Amino acid sequence: MRCPRCDGADNRVVDTRTSRAGRAVRRRRECLDCAERFTTYEYVEARTIQVLKRDGSAEEFDREKLVNSLRIACAKRPVSASQVETLADQIEDELSGQAGVEVPSSLLGEMVMDGLKPLDRVAYVRFASVYRNFQDIEEFQHFVDDLNARQRQEAEAREQEELPLS
Repeated sequence: MRCPRCDGADNRVVDTRTSRAGRAVRRRRECLDCAERFTTYEYVEARTIQVLKRDGSAEEFDREKLVNSLRIACAKRPVSASQVETLADQIEDELSGQAGVEVPSSLLGEMVMDGLKPLDRVAYVRFASVYRNFQDIEEFQHFVDDLNARQRQEAEAREQEELPLS
């Protein structure tokens, strides 16, 4: 590891910690030539994940593209940057755990929607409106009506009392 200040190759590790939910190792280093301290990160070299798009083409999974999509959906909503990063980490971890290295974009979109739904309803609807590519207002209204009906059913199920067995 070369020092970013003097380009010296001699350094020592001062501190080591896990980072990014255990998927990286963060090391604080000190250059033995100029005494500059700097940070390095080590990641496991993972196999690349190919996203199969609707048109039949494939592209490499890009975490930044995912994070940007989440940020756009969550813009001006009470969702913190750390919540967006955590959701992106969860989706990336789930993708990495898949058996194959090719993932349909439809699966990725559903994973994002499943993650946004409990996080923020407006962000969920925003993402769904772009992802589902609604053609007219009626189609969008039907989606929102279904969402409202499911939310009412879930609320009613939570509010129901359990009857005693005897």
